[in-house]
Amino acid sequence: VLQMASKALRSCLLRQAATASSSTQQRGMAIPADPLGRFRQLANSTPDGQKPRVLITGSLGQLGRGLATMLRFMYGEGSVVMTDIRKVRTDETDVCNYHYLDILNEGAIDEAIVNGRVNTLIHFSALLSAVGEHNVPLALQVNCQGVQNVLEVAKRHSLKVFIPSTIGAFGPETPRVDTPDITVQRPKTIYGVSKVYAELLGEYYHSRFGVDFRSLRFPGIISATKPGGGTTDYAIKIFYDALKDGHHVCYLRPDTRLPMMYDTDCTASVLFFLAAQSSSLTMRTYNVTGFSFTPEEIAASIRKYLPDFRITYEICPMRQRIADSWPQSLNDGNARADWAWKNDYGLDETTEIMIALIKREMAREKGEAPKAVIA
Repeated sequence: VLQMASKALRSCLLRQAATASSSTQQRGMAIPADPLGRFRQLANSTPDGQKPRVLITGSLGQLGRGLATMLRFMYGEGSVVMTDIRKVRTDETDVCNYHYLDILNEGAIDEAIVNGRVNTLIHFSALLSAVGEHNVPLALQVNCQGVQNVLEVAKRHSLKVFIPSTIGAFGPETPRVDTPDITVQRPKTIYGVSKVYAELLGEYYHSRFGVDFRSLRFPGIISATKPGGGTTDYAIKIFYDALKDGHHVCYLRPDTRLPMMYDTDCTASVLFFLAAQSSSLTMRTYNVTGFSFTPEEIAASIRKYLPDFRITYEICPMRQRIADSWPQSLNDGNARADWAWKNDYGLDETTEIMIALIKREMAREKGEAPKAVIA
């Protein structure tokens, strides 16, 4: 565990920080001794003329905050423009240089890029899987028209553009174990359909117009950001329920295996992928992953720290149907070979950090927060 050297960084990294207990050493857990080391090394190796100036759409969501925080740590306060469509609360101290931006307004994206002197666009705005199924027309607008607008702007301004994809881009005909980068997809949700559209349209803009398009197929992402409508969100809510009530009601079957990744590894995958030389990439869309587990397995991991934790099941047919169409594990060998992707966190490391982080967040809400550290 590394105590943060800077008060400003301590504040900004609140949502990624965790007060790791002495049991880390007692159990021999492989939490990195210097969690910021790989990010610091990447920043120091980036020539001044190649440092990114990044605009993030949907930056108030699960992935945007942590990524913006790390970019500021690596490249300075002025390196990131955060955008979204809601007002920022006064207690959201990790939000800096924030502007309203509707990604359905192509002209507004143009204006934000020009005014912000942006050279890299990270497009996180999207409606997630379960939410999209309840509002298909809006999902098509946001997830498809938004992508087209972003790619058009990237073409005009010669931007590097990152648009995340997902395990939701696969379907029931996909090989479910060790799923490769290139295989049959055929997703059965509007979220998945729109992500395949984004992958293919981005690759078209790369081959037809030379746009430096990049995409990663993420597994479920585990972070302290409260759930936002994804099918894998039980893997976040389970920690809040464990600490608040000692009991979680899971909407997936106990044997439902899905691939996952800890939030800090997700941030690292984006930043190292964007920093990779274009010539080293053998494809434009890669799988990345951390580890796979079932609800029973994550519950067992939680019991190592909270022995009385209970999990019961009330299956949601829609979410179960979605989960059953997704891979159980991903093959990310191409990412590891082409641009040296490597995850630092496994299930038990993630569990310990999440429990400590949420304990800290709950204490902060009561005005009892301890001194922050990062893990």
